Amino acid sequence: PKPLLQEPRDSSVDVFFLHPTTLTSVKRLKDKNANIDDPFINAKTDYSTILYQASVFNQQCRVFSPRYRQAHIKTFFMSDKEKAEAIFDLAYADLKAAFEYYMNHWNNGRPIIIASHSQGSLLAERLLKEYFEGKPLQNKLVVAYVIGWQVPKEYFVSLKMCADPNQTGCVCSWRTFRRDYVPIWLRKEKGNSFVTNPLTWNMNDDFVSRKNNSGSILKNFNKIYPQSADAQIANGLLYTRKPKFPWGFLYITRNYHIGDINLYYMNLRENIRQRIAAYWKQ
Repeated sequence: PKPLLQEPRDSSVDVFFLHPTTLTSVKRLKDKNANIDDPFINAKTDYSTILYQASVFNQQCRVFSPRYRQAHIKTFFMSDKEKAEAIFDLAYADLKAAFEYYMNHWNNGRPIIIASHSQGSLLAERLLKEYFEGKPLQNKLVVAYVIGWQVPKEYFVSLKMCADPNQTGCVCSWRTFRRDYVPIWLRKEKGNSFVTNPLTWNMNDDFVSRKNNSGSILKNFNKIYPQSADAQIANGLLYTRKPKFPWGFLYITRNYHIGDINLYYMNLRENIRQRIAAYWKQ
């Protein structure tokens, strides 16, 4: 493993990062939405998703990531869909208010990246639809990384998926699983999701070797582990063989949702730089 690189900073672009679910405790089921001032949830958020995911943007962007009354993880599995929708609506209302505050007080006409994971991506799709697609703000969108959630092929109209590493004003998305595994809860999608390969930044279904992986970040967040995971698109999902890293043989899960960003961390970091450069060149 290589030590983390120290690079000159550039903050000419902002990122608005919508973090994933951190309200997961079964003891908190009565809390349909998180309390925005809950110190435990906020600390858990800061030392998990903000540290391991939002940090990928910090060499190239000012990072804005609002607190919000996120839905409990069990909301995704509720049989009462109307009730679940109301819970997610409250979470989205917070993010919408935060985004409008950011635009009114901090943006000042700067280009922007929308980035998200999991529940954050479910809500980011709504944000992109309401504020960017077909709106003047679409011209300020460098790219949207909507990761860890389905992007149905019929969802966006004028917002396109990214076809190469330098395209701007487009959307990238992937969900990572062990090769040949299709979770039961995703089979009903029947592949109806756009997918980006984070090693090539296109949507081809070619197998891409882990030799093209510049590096993953693990829990200790102190080293880069290069060539850890390969990538191939199939079934509306991103697949990799079992990642290679120290003690990786103990990692038996086939669902790499938690590592969607971290498995391809350095490739994403480089792509952020590429797209920002392409945006300014345009």
